[in-house]
Amino acid sequence: MNQRELLYIKAIADTKSISKAAKKLFIAQPSLSQSIQKIEEDLGLHLFKRTNQGMLLTYAGEKYYLAATQILKIYNDFEMEISYINDLKSGRITIGITNFLATHLLPTVLPDFKKLCPNIQVLIQEKNSTELENTLINGEIDFAIMHMPVTKRQSSLLFDPIDDDPFLLATEKNHPLSRHAKNIDGLSFPSIDLKLFKDEPFIVLHSGKRIGQVATMIFQKADIIPNIVLTLKNFETARRLASTGIGSTFIPYEYSKIFGEKYQPSYFYIDQKYGAYWTTCIATSKNMYVSKASKLFIDLVKTKFGNEKSPS
Repeated sequence: MNQRELLYIKAIADTKSISKAAKKLFIAQPSLSQSIQKIEEDLGLHLFKRTNQGMLLTYAGEKYYLAATQILKIYNDFEMEISYINDLKSGRITIGITNFLATHLLPTVLPDFKKLCPNIQVLIQEKNSTELENTLINGEIDFAIMHMPVTKRQSSLLFDPIDDDPFLLATEKNHPLSRHAKNIDGLSFPSIDLKLFKDEPFIVLHSGKRIGQVATMIFQKADIIPNIVLTLKNFETARRLASTGIGSTFIPYEYSKIFGEKYQPSYFYIDQKYGAYWTTCIATSKNMYVSKASKLFIDLVKTKFGNEKSPS
């Protein structure tokens, strides 16, 4: 078995579809089908079975897939080591990053990296933080720029914190409870006691979203059982609805700076004793070699954004 054959089998197993695997591999579907047929003929075994759920592995296929995954990891680690030996004259890094952090960080960091390493190919995968953890564990990316887990952390991953970003409470303009807010020197927005909102309606994000996970922790630390009127996937939708009075929601400080004038809510700082913040971090796998190119990119991120304080 060669590297190409291993990649073919793994792609079909991962996608459960020859057509999807062909697109992923950038080859023609008939060519992929012929290659799989030849591999099975050489082995004298069927590796896949066609079902209503797609192309599923046979028992022999499962053994092949396990071996393929291990061998491809050896290939990948070897390529990284060669890139290191070549002193960054060639190579590739695959970075996982959240959509917002990509917008926030990449325009500053990526141009500098390309000046230092013009021949290093950079691939970007944009996903939410929870998805990036799984992508990193599966070895599909070299490292992730994401928000640190709120509670349970994957034991196979390392998290290097870069900067904290406080969460704001977003409400409708002239909310009745806003009269209790206090202006504090050095802060962009007034501060308010979250416990005042214990009986108020809230809009939250799904638990698969890191913002939703932080919100759950805030409620727990504030000893609030929230009256949740909406659970959404998009923070911008939550922000807009909060501005209309449907319910209050939580928005990270850095996010509050990217919106237009329309549907602007009132923002309030809340006490940090409730854990009202999240931490940008670099996540790496304990089981994967971190290339010199990856280390250089990580160092650039730390230099430009490490311990960055949110301006008032």
